[in-house]
This record gives sequence, structure tokens and C-alpha cells, in this order.
Amino acid sequence: MLRLSTTILLAGTCLLASAGVSPETVTTCEGDHVHRLSCDTGVISVQTAIYGREDSTTCSEGKPQLQTSFTQCSLPGAVDVLKRRCDGKRVCELSVNVVATSDPCKGTYKYLQTTYTCLPAIHLVTCEHSLAHLHCDVGQVISVYGANYGRSDHTTCSYKRPPPQTQNIDCSLSTSKIAESCGGKNSCIIKASNAVFGDPCRGTYKYLELAYICEYPVAAPRGDPTASPNKRQHFVNTLERLLQCCLPLNFNCHGISLFLSWNTERSSSFCSSSGSTHNINSPSPRTGSSRTMLHLRLSTALLLVAKCLLLTSGVSAEKVITCAISQNVQRLSCDIGVISVQAALYGRKDAEICSVGRSQEQLANTECSQEGTVEILKRRCDGKKLCELNINDVRSPDPCHGIFKYLETTYTCFPAIRLVACELSVAHLYCDEGQIISVYGADYGRRDRTTCSYSRRISQIRNTSCLHPTSRVAESCNGKNSCTIQVRNSVLGDPCVGTYKYLEVSYVCEYPLVAPKHSLLE
Repeated sequence: MLRLSTTILLAGTCLLASAGVSPETVTTCEGDHVHRLSCDTGVISVQTAIYGREDSTTCSEGKPQLQTSFTQCSLPGAVDVLKRRCDGKRVCELSVNVVATSDPCKGTYKYLQTTYTCLPAIHLVTCEHSLAHLHCDVGQVISVYGANYGRSDHTTCSYKRPPPQTQNIDCSLSTSKIAESCGGKNSCIIKASNAVFGDPCRGTYKYLELAYICEYPVAAPRGDPTASPNKRQHFVNTLERLLQCCLPLNFNCHGISLFLSWNTERSSSFCSSSGSTHNINSPSPRTGSSRTMLHLRLSTALLLVAKCLLLTSGVSAEKVITCAISQNVQRLSCDIGVISVQAALYGRKDAEICSVGRSQEQLANTECSQEGTVEILKRRCDGKKLCELNINDVRSPDPCHGIFKYLETTYTCFPAIRLVACELSVAHLYCDEGQIISVYGADYGRRDRTTCSYSRRISQIRNTSCLHPTSRVAESCNGKNSCTIQVRNSVLGDPCVGTYKYLEVSYVCEYPLVAPKHSLLE
């Protein structure tokens, strides 16, 4: 049995480095709405950004034709704003109004659309007055991707800081000092302080956020670990060993192999659902080229690796137990993938768990179980990376009066693509060529005060018990190669009036007929 996060990271790194990366797209309609970019793996690299209008359908609901007909409208400099604000970060939120410094086409209803990729990088956050330690393995040197000193949220580096010191989240200073001091070195230490970087917002407690990679000097172009013959051969051998995991199975590994970028004289093979092998250096059926070079989503590559590994090794279940004391919180979380609840018990099945300080009478009944508990947990948590619920959400009615109870949940972390789109944005779901969408879970509402919170009034983000699982995404997108969903109350309903909400979706991309719909493993 294995821990999914460790295995995926080790195996997935090979795939991530070997092929191109296709971009993610975020679209947010005009107005004081939150534009959110995020990477579960790696850091943001903005490719393009447009504030204006390029078509007549995006953000057109309820708008007269006169406001959507002009489709050659673009504000110069939008991409520079996005790159300055977001490059090198894992999560980046800003208001559309930050970009809309002037009106490029009066009378036209506009939108902000950004495409970005998630590049593999080491992400480091260091609080003010602390030291940032950058280091690489022997023989490698630091290459800084991006660095920012300031504050962009209320929570990072906020422990026991007075509210006025964390209030200003529009404090951002892109800096080249890290690259100048650390670039080309094997290790480097730099202090996160105003004396080093300047003070972009006096009175605010700041932090340094940076992204860097470790690379071998001269031997290979940046980002290509396979460029030198020795490294390339080692890389091929590593990938071949990974693909061997599929050979004992009646499992289609074609998707994994299509994502590899080969540039070697050596022939190799990969497995297929029929058990036959295919020469990876044979001409491509579409291009006739002897080199397969396809662009992929980082998430898709990881999912394909994970799917293969899951089939051969299995995944150990996580277990969380919470004693039934009023207001106690149970928390489920996945570093990689999303939650899939397997079992849940509210009651008691033995006399040992949550027994400290309890009388024998309170522990006597070990055949006590609340019906429907697993359905509540699955409805609340399936498809999310993080899920918290209060013990009071499952304790009524009481399944066994006088018995001290507990909530025990077992779950696994299944590989899935996770997407968060703020209200009045457009959610873009898409798969690589030949694959189709299978939605695992979708929820519209709010469960924390940080997601999609940029410049929102406290009254709009206070309600974090706004949960509304929805089937609309699955109904609209399942079986398609790509799909867009308008994130608005008119489409998804309004589970909490006055709260600024967001749509959270998890889905997988699968090859038709390879697995039954909604199945992650079969």
C-alpha cells in the first residue's frame, strides 16, 4: 500500500518535465468581481491576458446585443499587470477593476480572460524578519522564477499579528533582488526585510513569496532534464520502469505514453489494453513524425500516472475520529487529489475509542450507529481537497441515548482535476484530445473566508456554512471534451443570498469505453 501524494510526486515529476504544458483559462465578467488563478501543483506562469471582448458570447447573459457585438476590444498592458501580480505564486486573486484602469471600448460589456500554465517549481514563503533558505542538490544551481515582497491575503504570516498589520492585501512589490543574489548559486540565504527589499506598505506585516527551480548548469537547456545524452537515457529508463506497472493489467496505458516527449535513437515500447506493444519511435499516425511531442496538462499527466499506480499498488485509506463533544470539528484533507469518503460511523463500535473520563455505562453499547452518516459525509466532502464539518451536523437524532459517541470517517484521496471559479466568472473544463470529462463532484457556495475574497466586504464572506452540492455541472459537461459553465445564481441557484460565492468542481479526463462513467479506477 502507498501514500498517494508521495507516489504521484515521484512518478509525475518525470512526466512533467518531458512534455509541453497546455494552459488553463480563467474568465471573469466586468465589474468588481474576483479573478482567481491557482495551481495545485507548481506555480503560476501567465501566458496571455485580455481585458475587453473577443467574441459575442462570453459574459453575454442578460446583455443587449449592442453591448456584445464589438469583438475587437482589448486594453493594452493587461498581460503585464497579471504577470506582475501572479507569476510565481500558487494562488493569485485580484479584482477585475485592478486591470480596468481605462475603458478600451465604451458601451461594450467587457471581461477579463487569462490563460496560464502551472510550472513545476519550489515555492517558498518567508515571513518578515525571517531568513529565506534556497538550496539545491549537489551539482545543481538556483534559477529564480519570480519573487514578491508584500501581502496579498489576510492569513499568511498572520499569527498573533494585530488586525491593522494584516489589513492591507493590496501590497505587492515584484523584486529582482533574489535572482540577483541567488541565481547561479547552489544555496543562498536572504532576509525578508524592508532593509533588503524596501517597504511597499508601511505598517503592514509582510512576507516574501518566491519560486525557483534547481537545474544543472550548461549541461541542459533550462527546464529540459533530458537534453544531455546521459540524462536522457536515465530519463527514458525511469519512464519505461513506470510504464511497466501497467503490463500485468488489462489497462489502457496509451494515454501515458502519448504524453511523453521522446528524442532518442533508442526504441521502446508501451502497453495497450490489448496487451500488444507499440514502438514509441514509430511514425505518428497523425503527423508521420518519428517523434511524439504532445502538449499536456500537468494535472492530466499526474492523473494518468496515479491511475496506473493505484491499480497496481492500491491506496491506503485515511481515518479521522472526532469525539462527540458539541462544536468539535472533523477535518478531512488531501495534499494530492480529492476526497472520496469510503465509510462513516456516528455512534460507537468499541469501548476504547473516545473513552477517557467516561463511565462504563457510557461505553457499554458497541453496536450503536446513526443511519445515513456516510451519505452526509459524501455529500459534504466528496470531490474537495479540504472538508471541515461540525460534529453537530451528524448527531441528530441520537442513535443511542446515554452512550458517549464519536464520528469515525475513512476516506481516500483520488486523483482528479480540481477547479475553483468565483461568482460571475466562467468555469472552463477541458480534457486532452481523445478524452472526455467525467465530473466527480461540484459545490456552489462558500466554506471559508479566503477563497474568492479579494476586496470583498466582510458581510459577503462571513457565511462559511453555505454548501450547495449541484448536479448541473455533471449534466452539462459529462461526456464532452470541453465545457464552460457560467458561475452565477441564475444557473446554479442561490444557496445563501448576500454571500459572494464560488464554484468548486473536481473531475477526471478519461478515454471513452476504457472505464465506466464516474469511475476513477475501473
